[in-house]
Amino acid sequence: MIPKILFINLFYFSNITIKMKDFKELKIWQRSHKLTLSIYKLSKSFPKEEIYGLTSQMLRSAASISTNIAEGSGRNTDPDLNRFLIIAMGSAAELEYQLILSKDPEYCNLAEFESLTNELIEIRKMLNAFIQKIQSRIKNRI
Repeated sequence: MIPKILFINLFYFSNITIKMKDFKELKIWQRSHKLTLSIYKLSKSFPKEEIYGLTSQMLRSAASISTNIAEGSGRNTDPDLNRFLIIAMGSAAELEYQLILSKDPEYCNLAEFESLTNELIEIRKMLNAFIQKIQSRIKNRI
């Protein structure tokens, strides 16, 4: 049995929830997932001594972008979604540096680096636009 006060709070907060969207339908998730798969493919050619270093960090950063978009989409409020999108943006910044770090010792060639970096920049732009949209919705509710 749900206590009456909890029921009232659940009813009240249901008025500020966002409509849940299947994260797999979001273009930004699709592109970030594709980027993650490309990072997995790239990292297979890295030296074995990097498996617990740069390889592991890059895989976690890349996967974190898509993961946080998915988790934020599964939350019930715009503030929660916003928070997870900001975390995804931080992971994208980490991955950008890690791509630079993989290029300098020539673990990847210039063409791979430029292609992946350009895609990452586009994803960051999409994230920024999505964050701005969500923050605008939050601001307009207050």
